[in-house]
Amino acid sequence: MTKTILHVEAQPVSRDPDILAEFDRWYDEVHLPELLAIDGVVAACRYAPAEPGDPYIAHYEIEGTPAEVVARIRKAAAGDMNFSDTLVRDPLPRIQVYEIVAEQQAAPNV
Repeated sequence: MTKTILHVEAQPVSRDPDILAEFDRWYDEVHLPELLAIDGVVAACRYAPAEPGDPYIAHYEIEGTPAEVVARIRKAAAGDMNFSDTLVRDPLPRIQVYEIVAEQQAAPNV
């Protein structure tokens, strides 16, 4: 089965430290667990921007037919999924699906 990721770019409403702390808390303690509970979402990781103003990124590893998994995610998002007021929702976070074409790792240092 092809390894597939869902790539999401999201922005907090502010870079104020208190807002960012709540954004991170919500994302890590609420949002990621909700997504991992969806059938077909098997792993998740988040990245903070290294450059000011760039989006936060989340990668969700999905198994199964990508269109079906994304449909389940969209259905959950339209239903009872919890969203934080610290997340910019207009425009909505950018969502893209990618299938792996190559994977390599550096040789271990001996």
